Amino acid sequence: MVDFFPNSDYKLPISSNYFKFQEGENDFRVLSSTIIGWEYWNTQNKPVRSKEPFDEIPEDIKTEKDGSYRINHFWAFVVYNYAAKKIQILQLTQKGIMKTIQGLVKNPKWGNPSGYDITVTRSGSGFDTEYSTVPNPHSEVETGIAMQYEKMNINLDALYEGGDPFKTTSS
Repeated sequence: MVDFFPNSDYKLPISSNYFKFQEGENDFRVLSSTIIGWEYWNTQNKPVRSKEPFDEIPEDIKTEKDGSYRINHFWAFVVYNYAAKKIQILQLTQKGIMKTIQGLVKNPKWGNPSGYDITVTRSGSGFDTEYSTVPNPHSEVETGIAMQYEKMNINLDALYEGGDPFKTTSS
């Protein structure tokens, strides 16, 4: 039988500008500082983000059938996704991953995660999803990746206004 794909390890290309953890190992390099905030999804199924916690329950917050709702604390930063070979935005709400990265940042032996790659391994699905986070040895970011990132001029603050961080504004 003739193989359908040109090689046995073919994968669909990732076209999104946002990093989503896949089953198995997810390797990335942090390229920017993080922004932090709070996020909920509205009734139009769009994210609404704020730098400050919401004082009251937003009127347009999406609720579950039982009346519950979620407002998540988030971090967002620019990464290079090695699997996609693409610069993307990683938004974290998973507390375990956040605590591990925060611990690395505070540890003088590791420090700022722009100095090493991070691997997040995802297993399971739904409520049974688990993540483990480990740093990789310190290394320089590849020159081509750094140059590509510099040219992109990504504006993470656009997330707070519901804008596209990848769209550059002309002055």
